[in-house]
Amino acid sequence: MWVLYIFLGLLVLAAVLYLLGNYTFWLPYRSAKLPRVVMLHQVTPHADASGMNMPPAKFEQLLRYLTHRKSIFCFVSELDQFKNQKNVVALSFDDGFLDNYQYAYPLLKKYQAKATIFLATEIDGIEKLTPTQIKEMSASGIIEFGAHTQHHVNLLKLSDEDAFREMQASKHDVEQLVGACPSFAYPFGRFNEKHQQMAKQIGFKNAVSTRKKIEALTMQNQFNIPRVSTHGAMNALQMRIALAKGRYKL
Repeated sequence: MWVLYIFLGLLVLAAVLYLLGNYTFWLPYRSAKLPRVVMLHQVTPHADASGMNMPPAKFEQLLRYLTHRKSIFCFVSELDQFKNQKNVVALSFDDGFLDNYQYAYPLLKKYQAKATIFLATEIDGIEKLTPTQIKEMSASGIIEFGAHTQHHVNLLKLSDEDAFREMQASKHDVEQLVGACPSFAYPFGRFNEKHQQMAKQIGFKNAVSTRKKIEALTMQNQFNIPRVSTHGAMNALQMRIALAKGRYKL
């Protein structure tokens, strides 16, 4: 009999650990006056839902929920203009996937939701946005483009000179396409204090990281802004937890 009790106890423990790991309702709630910078990559129906891909139906669910909450959508570069305002959301997409134009852009227009796309201008291995699409999206007034290095490199693996060159060249590339490039995103979330100083020196207004957190925008984190973690397969409850606390799972 005691073996059965041990087995049942282990099952209960496993269930509790699963619940706590996949639903971080136990994390402290973050004030509605703190901005939510949401991290996304792909929006396509042609790939499985994952940490990289939020299928269009789920992305529309996110937009619908944010709109229902009367969110104020802004670009990443505009975050400092909305300090202490409630329900400020900056949607951000990394890399510059073609599907951002095909599937995300129509939905962003439908809900009049601004977004920032960080372009890795010479990235290999993905179907990427064309210059014509980039210019059209920028002209719409609801898409801002930032930089993500040219070749989507891990800055920590480069010399300081090469890291600076990658960051600066990507800013120049984006400026050549759309006239401005105010914000930067660190590829893979890999960077250090030197790279934050480089971003400032190059002339970026701010920079986002992959830290899964919600916090006030300050001079200390201006070049290390955290973002809300998302997953294409998260359910409605997990979506709400992520937007309330910064992450829905450990």
